[in-house]
Amino acid sequence: MDFIKTYGAIENVFDSCELYYHKERSKKFESKEREICCVEMKEEEGMALRAIKAGKMVFTYTIDRDSAPEALLKNATTLLPFIERDDDNCFPVRQSSYPLLSFYDDKGLKIDDAQKTRLLMDMESSIRDYDKRIIAVRNCELQEIEYEVKIRNSKGLTAEGRKTLYTLSALCVAKDQDEVSWYDWSWSHSLNALDGTRLAKEIAHKTISFLSGTQIDTGIYEGILAPQAACDMLGILSDAFLSENLYKNKTRLKAKEGTKCFSDVLTIIDSGKMGIDSFSFDGEGIPSQENLVVNNGYFETFLYDSYYGRKYGVDSTGNSTRSGIKEPPKCGSRGTFIRQGERDIRDMLSRGVIIEELMGAHTANPITGDFSLGAVGYICKNGERRPLQGVIFSGNVFELLKNVKEAGNDLKFYGVFGSPSLFIEDMKISGK
Repeated sequence: MDFIKTYGAIENVFDSCELYYHKERSKKFESKEREICCVEMKEEEGMALRAIKAGKMVFTYTIDRDSAPEALLKNATTLLPFIERDDDNCFPVRQSSYPLLSFYDDKGLKIDDAQKTRLLMDMESSIRDYDKRIIAVRNCELQEIEYEVKIRNSKGLTAEGRKTLYTLSALCVAKDQDEVSWYDWSWSHSLNALDGTRLAKEIAHKTISFLSGTQIDTGIYEGILAPQAACDMLGILSDAFLSENLYKNKTRLKAKEGTKCFSDVLTIIDSGKMGIDSFSFDGEGIPSQENLVVNNGYFETFLYDSYYGRKYGVDSTGNSTRSGIKEPPKCGSRGTFIRQGERDIRDMLSRGVIIEELMGAHTANPITGDFSLGAVGYICKNGERRPLQGVIFSGNVFELLKNVKEAGNDLKFYGVFGSPSLFIEDMKISGK
């Protein structure tokens, strides 16, 4: 697809416009029974147009390689009469510079597929050989994705960049008196940074540790949210930081900038430079930056893209996100994480619960913060740790995060959210 030619064909048709180019190549390898059972390759390429005329913004996209300008113009002019006027529609102006970030692993792309599949099969074998009670390994996958993005608009903004993404994942099943499973994954922009041996050991060890779980008494406990569970909580909370939800009156944080809303242990940052979606710029070409959202418990700022920034008279915070060419950009989290502490807190707990995984986080109410989720983890008594099962963890995420007493030093990102282990008081657990 000729990006420059396409832009030249459309730039003078509208009052202002933006052209977005996205190319994605991916390979996915799957290992089963110590052999590669599936290799899947995909390539997607397309362009998306946002154009403004008489205050109306239209969005369309095409994957037509040969006649992209004609396809985009035809779709846009057809749709325009049906669009409502909104004078806050806008595009960002030309940016003076972008952060120098290295997210592209050229060497990893050139590594022979045989070495990549060996990494995957070795990981599966390490899981299987860890303990005789392990009866199955499923979803053992290595995925490699290469992205190329270009943005140009009529305000003079031009941005382009590339990145790679590698993910490793597996689900382990173990059986003794009962049957349990555990799924985990890791990611990196560099293939060599993936540690399949370490991930295999963590998955296998965690699975075995959940055997012979018991249901605990209903009660109020103190304990630890492990990074995976804490990221789920942060994901529920994150919608409250978005200016779109501020505008739609869907956040409890409205008019609370500068107010202490959480534990003074909590500092929350949104960064376009961290997390799985990290890149040099956001979905409309604003340079990636770090935004201090919560500072020692005090809520500092909402997150803005250009549209909602204009509505509130503030600059974009670099929080325009895109999932590809088929949907317009929207205000969203880029890489939201809780700042880690200075020490390992997981071995400090002599009495209480450790919650490793939460089930059903999508059912939580992001506006009120209320949740009621299945939980997997451990009960600790007198220094002894036993697995728990069949329990429900419930409460309100805003209230829960007021009760954080310490953050550990084990920050880990799951997708766009990152968190260390959190030591929390007053966790409501429903058991027997």
